[in-house]
Amino acid sequence: MSVLEVNNLTKDYGSGRGVFDVSFKVNEGEVFGFLGPNGAGKSTTIRHLMGFSHPDKGNTKIIGKDSFKEYSSILSNVGYIPGEIALPAGLNGYEFIRMMQDMYHVHNNDMLAKMLDLFELKDNVLRGDTKHMSLGVKRKLAIVTAFMSDPQVLILDEPTSGLDPVMQQKFIDFIVEEKKRGKTILLSSHIFSEVDATCDRIAIIKDGRIVSEFNADDLKHATLKQYRIVFDNHDEYQRFKDTLNTDIINIIKDREPKNKLFITCEDSNINQVVEFLSTFKIKEFNNIKETLEDYFMKFYKEDKEFGGSL
Repeated sequence: MSVLEVNNLTKDYGSGRGVFDVSFKVNEGEVFGFLGPNGAGKSTTIRHLMGFSHPDKGNTKIIGKDSFKEYSSILSNVGYIPGEIALPAGLNGYEFIRMMQDMYHVHNNDMLAKMLDLFELKDNVLRGDTKHMSLGVKRKLAIVTAFMSDPQVLILDEPTSGLDPVMQQKFIDFIVEEKKRGKTILLSSHIFSEVDATCDRIAIIKDGRIVSEFNADDLKHATLKQYRIVFDNHDEYQRFKDTLNTDIINIIKDREPKNKLFITCEDSNINQVVEFLSTFKIKEFNNIKETLEDYFMKFYKEDKEFGGSL
């Protein structure tokens, strides 16, 4: 069952800014990662999903209801963390929490106490004016208010931005626990470790368009493997290229000055590949595990030159 739906969403702000024909669904009990850098269109999509803005085309739904037209009836079922935290002035932390409880019409004091303890929001901090709170405290307060009603649906836009590494890990561990409890979560982020540790499916957005959507396990357990080969000399390097069987080996990068090649092959063919390589003088033969970041950068590599050991 689809709990969150984005259907052909388009919002064109001009000059190439906005989102264009974005579609995805988040199923019940699933953590869906929405991955992209700042400015890619993540927050625009989420603001429409939350019903804050009307699309030029398409629609967004939460629990089967149009999120723009039926915003008020959806609100009590959803926990939301905005990408940019702007707390109202003139309130202390406790007053802000009470305001949000009244807005959601839910007062779950046990869950509130658990969240305040988990994210270490102490009494003296909560008695302070929101205007003078640090970014980290504001972010923790936003997390607490998103989860304090124990909603079944969570929409989280860059939820750990501004948190220190210890709190980031606490948040990741907490999301894993909420996932076990069957929560439906949309996690928008540019932090690979956060997405990799929590998400079942992932969509990558670039320039306002979805460029890839995949199951996280398919990337982690892909049968197509990548290897780096460094030959003893140029003659061996060239002989390999002249005699390789392209039915089982594909060259994906060529570093001729270093007598180095990067190849891919299926797991089922690895014995044939090793047997073939045994006829050459080789300095190195190493498996390169493709991470989420590696996969992501395939879509962004033309935008920036990245250094490294390759």
